[in-house]
Amino acid sequence: MNDKANLDSRKNQLKATAIGIVKRLRENGFSALFAGGCVRDMLMGSIPEDYDIATDANPDDIISIFKRTVPIGIHFGVILVIENDFAFEVATFRSDGTYSDGRHPDTVTFCDASGDALRRDFTINGMFYDPIEDKHFDCVGGEDDLKARLIRAIGNPFERFNEDRLRMIRAVRFACQFDFKIEEQTAEAIKKLHHKILTVSSERIRDELRKTLTGPNPDTSIKMLDELNLLHEILPEVTAMKGVAQPENFHPEGDVFTHTLLTLTKLADGRKATDTSEEHHSIAHGPGKKNVSGSWELAMAVLLHDIGKPVTFEIADRIRFNNHDSVGAKMTEKICERLRMSNAEKERITWLVRMHLYLRHAQEMRISKLKRLFAHEGYPELAELYKVDSLASTANLDDYNFCQNMFEELKVEEIKPEPLITGSDLIALGLKPGPIFAKILDAIKDEQLEQKITTKKEALKKAKELVSIESG
Repeated sequence: MNDKANLDSRKNQLKATAIGIVKRLRENGFSALFAGGCVRDMLMGSIPEDYDIATDANPDDIISIFKRTVPIGIHFGVILVIENDFAFEVATFRSDGTYSDGRHPDTVTFCDASGDALRRDFTINGMFYDPIEDKHFDCVGGEDDLKARLIRAIGNPFERFNEDRLRMIRAVRFACQFDFKIEEQTAEAIKKLHHKILTVSSERIRDELRKTLTGPNPDTSIKMLDELNLLHEILPEVTAMKGVAQPENFHPEGDVFTHTLLTLTKLADGRKATDTSEEHHSIAHGPGKKNVSGSWELAMAVLLHDIGKPVTFEIADRIRFNNHDSVGAKMTEKICERLRMSNAEKERITWLVRMHLYLRHAQEMRISKLKRLFAHEGYPELAELYKVDSLASTANLDDYNFCQNMFEELKVEEIKPEPLITGSDLIALGLKPGPIFAKILDAIKDEQLEQKITTKKEALKKAKELVSIESG
């Protein structure tokens, strides 16, 4: 069975299991319905990746009916039910009290499906579906907004966003995910409440950014965040790129902000092209590599690769941005820390920003330098960053194609050969451990990568020559 067949089979099992949970609740005298995003997805003709279930059973009832449960939000009526190794959120119909922390309701009151719908975020997420009777329940106008391709807050948008300020970014995410527009009053509320977004935790903002930037329209999401006054709050370094001029011969597309948006467009184009074929891999035909077009780290690096330009802007013989790559890397590191990213994420994104110009003169580089670059696990992302950066400016891909052709032709053992000698061999030659070890081993590795030496005997001979040179 191929991967697609396996995925289809798993999705069918997931839906069947979700229906089974609804049946069990019904058999025990309770009502139960599919709720929220899965209903939206089905109405849009796509297969849900998860199913949420809403019921009039209280949390204790749910726990008593199912063998494997986790009380992930029992105070809010939410229980995780595990069946057939799938996990489902089963929530008691509820209405919410005030949200003094801008995230969680201070109190909840169990109610019916209609009352539950009114406390949800957007109309397209406020519908229910009965999988047994094949009936939809919509008391918030979600189906009409799906047809009109609108993201509309349920009820008063100011109330919905004050309840949970992250919903302001979620509105952008849903709009970009489905290529919808944000309804006028909903958008106006966001513009007026934008300053409250920083009352949301950095982790939650980061997670929404991840979903948005790795979605189908990352360029549109940044434009929309900017138009709604949110971008300046969460990423002021990005809005600082607006109006920063660039030399027209290198950047005919416009200022730094325009270039960044276009780079995100090119990234999305590559991602969509990858999604059209199971056989296609964006840049990942090389040894042991994988498709990286959907990488979160790559998306952030594309967004941030030129944030060093506004602070390094100067006019000499022409407009210049000297050292904007290294300056931008330092700024990127601070942004990653502010968004509470993991160390691995921070290191990769910062490395990509620092290195984003590195392939510019690849055809003039020594083969050893290129092989060392190819050996870095972040190389596929760096190559994709360089590619989309080039496509968004001069469209010259000569250096990119040169690197990719070489990368795809080389075998793993040519990129990451086993060392011909080690520090122990240098000690055997009578050397004392110290800084000279690294210099000699690096020099020998370069010669090995250049295929100037291929045996341990040759490496030892070269080491002796280097020792003689170093000692003077």
